[in-house]
Amino acid sequence: MSKASKHITVEKAGVDERPVFAKENYKFMIAGLAIVVVGFLLMMGGNSDDPNSFKPEEVYSFRRITLAPIVIVLGLIVEIYAIMRRPK
Repeated sequence: MSKASKHITVEKAGVDERPVFAKENYKFMIAGLAIVVVGFLLMMGGNSDDPNSFKPEEVYSFRRITLAPIVIVLGLIVEIYAIMRRPK
């Protein structure tokens, strides 16, 4: 099939060749992904050198129990905004 006949077939089928999202949407998606990654990094840690000892202040800290989930949810909200945003 030649290039001209492929082009005609695509036009007849009504296929739109524009990208799904605009460039700004992708920027918001990358920012949202970065925020989610930061949230998971905040949640990491809490390991101990001694497996027989348990330190609740390390595991149940404000950073891991409150801050990290809030940051992850904010990142997901940014992702939803990036998907739903219409380009101007």
